[in-house]
Amino acid sequence: MKPIRKVHLNERTIGEGEPVYIVAEVGINHNGSLALAKKLIDGAVFSGCDAVKLQKRTPELCVPKDQWYIERDTPWGRMTYIEYRRKVEFDLEDYSEIDRYCKERGIAWFASCWDEESVDFLEQFNPPLYKVPSASLTDHNLLRKMKATGKTVIISTGMSTIEEIEEAVSVVGPDNYIIAHSTSAYPCNVRELNLKMISVLMEKYPSVPVGYSGHETGLAPTWAAVALGACFIERHVTLDRAMWGTDQAASVEVFGMHQLVRNIRDIEKSLGDGVKRVYDSEKDALKKLRRVRSGADIFAAA
Repeated sequence: MKPIRKVHLNERTIGEGEPVYIVAEVGINHNGSLALAKKLIDGAVFSGCDAVKLQKRTPELCVPKDQWYIERDTPWGRMTYIEYRRKVEFDLEDYSEIDRYCKERGIAWFASCWDEESVDFLEQFNPPLYKVPSASLTDHNLLRKMKATGKTVIISTGMSTIEEIEEAVSVVGPDNYIIAHSTSAYPCNVRELNLKMISVLMEKYPSVPVGYSGHETGLAPTWAAVALGACFIERHVTLDRAMWGTDQAASVEVFGMHQLVRNIRDIEKSLGDGVKRVYDSEKDALKKLRRVRSGADIFAAA
């Protein structure tokens, strides 16, 4: 019997035979501005995305201490790296407003958690799922923390070996998780996207939904990922790819996101079920253009 490749969220199901679950990653493209975050949420709603995703860190836990006082130029002037990380991190009041605003706009939201305290923080909002950032795939205590919430866990596989993926799966398995193929370069060269890994992961984990988290410029590879069977798509969203920020250049502007979603829905319709049939729309052409009738045609006409 063929395994069921699905996971169930509060109001949606992700998996084989279901509409592709499309996530607009706001990430840190809001640059610490709640107003900008709301505009990106509006863009995701306009585009027809199913959810938006942010990133949650406790800077003091996630930034190595030897990097705390390295200075860098930012839109707010020159500051230490730890000051910058604190500057772009939303607090409880900010997330409460994001939660309220997403409910008002009718779109789900969740976040990548980079540390265990961030999981505890976000549990206040009861998100439908959690994502393990590629950089944290080998933090098994963090994976266990997410798994313990009972929520669906997305494993992102950028910068990881197949052995590291197997170890992560052994921690979060045996069910209620999704694997997202990814390459962690921003932006990513198309020669390094390696989309055939989607099929490899689907074969290796036949009961697990497999998706794609893309960081390329352009849209075609993401459409190809859907054609290959990805049931979950995530792309960073931005108002302007030229904005300041490490992820902006690997992001999709709002009208591009709208096009991405629209064409994914067309791809879903066009894939069909793999059963060959003659459609009613073909029959006039069949009568007019077919020169040699098959035995089946002659028998059907008798």
